[in-house]
Amino acid sequence: MNQKVSISTALCLPVSDIEALIQGQTIAALPRMFIHPGQQFALYPSNSLPIPLAIEQYYRSNYLPIAQTNLNRTSLEKVSIQGWAKCELCQIIDNTTTLDTLSEITIWTPEALQKILQQQQHIFLAYLRVYQLPQPQKVTVNHHINDKIGKFVSLPLTATNSTPILSDRTFAQRKQQLENLQPPLHPELETLQILLATLTHPAAKQLSDEIKLFLGWNSHNSTQPIDSDLAWIKKIAEVGNSSDGHKFEKLVRKALLKLGFTGSGLNPEITAGAGEIDFYCEYPYPIVGECKATKSEKVPDSTPAQLLKIGMNHLGKSQYDNSIKLIVAAGKLNFYAKRTARENYMNVISPETLQKLVELQAKYQGSINLLELKQCLQQEPFGLADNKINSYIQKIYQNIKLRSHIIQTLKKHLEIAKCEKAGVEALHAAFIHSNPPQMIDSKQLREILIELSSPLTGYIGRIKGEDWRRDYFYFLRDLPIT
Repeated sequence: MNQKVSISTALCLPVSDIEALIQGQTIAALPRMFIHPGQQFALYPSNSLPIPLAIEQYYRSNYLPIAQTNLNRTSLEKVSIQGWAKCELCQIIDNTTTLDTLSEITIWTPEALQKILQQQQHIFLAYLRVYQLPQPQKVTVNHHINDKIGKFVSLPLTATNSTPILSDRTFAQRKQQLENLQPPLHPELETLQILLATLTHPAAKQLSDEIKLFLGWNSHNSTQPIDSDLAWIKKIAEVGNSSDGHKFEKLVRKALLKLGFTGSGLNPEITAGAGEIDFYCEYPYPIVGECKATKSEKVPDSTPAQLLKIGMNHLGKSQYDNSIKLIVAAGKLNFYAKRTARENYMNVISPETLQKLVELQAKYQGSINLLELKQCLQQEPFGLADNKINSYIQKIYQNIKLRSHIIQTLKKHLEIAKCEKAGVEALHAAFIHSNPPQMIDSKQLREILIELSSPLTGYIGRIKGEDWRRDYFYFLRDLPIT
């Protein structure tokens, strides 16, 4: 249930500082006075910096691209309030011994911290639990705001605390890291994410979001990212069961590209002419195929016969024999079509089966192992192959379900034990008593934990030990089953 919070003041900070807080990249702020723990306030952005330094001298180089992007974002008339914060701790730093380390785990340069220390004789370091507003609120610009950087101004606001930027566990981890001045675990990934955030390409944004989840930024967003390709993927079966053969052929090619196949015969923008191969994959292994969209009639013997004839003509016998043969066809095959496909080692699948396979890849990126799929396509039975492909799809779902269960086991174990990380043996004991979908030993569990802690997955974090029994793991985000 959402709890309303009445706020009467706002803390004025540079707009790029607030952006880092909103994005979960930092939990630290530099007010000009001591803030009592528990105090709540809005975050008011300003284009100015609190000390007379160039932006290149104020922000660390890895954060500079974001800082430069946001510096002139506020307008002259209205300012956007994106969130509010609650102070959890405020430290007073009055010596230079920790400034280099503090810089490493925040967004400011040692030079900027040193300048503030010289100007104020001490640094107030506030640990802020930040909450994002459902919708940004526009307020009239305070034209004296440049004199208020790091100070409070009056700003009545009603907010809700239902959307913290960081989860309780992630915030506690980040707070501990800052208190103990622990260096960042993945500085290269932090730099890569910031560079990606400045790009507009959808693939760059998706990778940026995945890295943020792995780093523990914006950890309240634990749902799977929605793949925009699902819009056309969900039309594969519909178009396959129509009379639009040209559109179906293009969709099949797009589907094979989505699965990870490449090749000159997969251009989704062109249509194969009479006597040409409908699709041809070159890597990671050759697949030659035919498409057959149909509304109601049965698939005749001419469909597999055409694949045999055209494939031989275009590829030659040796290359054709070494290729996997695939027909994607709607409607039932007649007796002769079944026999021709079976005796010539062809796999015939329905548009529905292809759609399920590609939907799985879209929802769980990288879940389709093309080499395992090759083994499936090379095995009997040939002819009608829906059952064996659907069995492969079901196997993948079981693997995903197991991994989702392991992540939940880790999450619950840490909550019950009230600890930040857990070893393999403790997790295996918890796993055994968690009603798992299948039993695995501790070494198998560790292998899956390492897989889930990869930067390319980012569901859990790993602290590497001297040997496998001394590895420790912590929760980052859920793996929902859809």
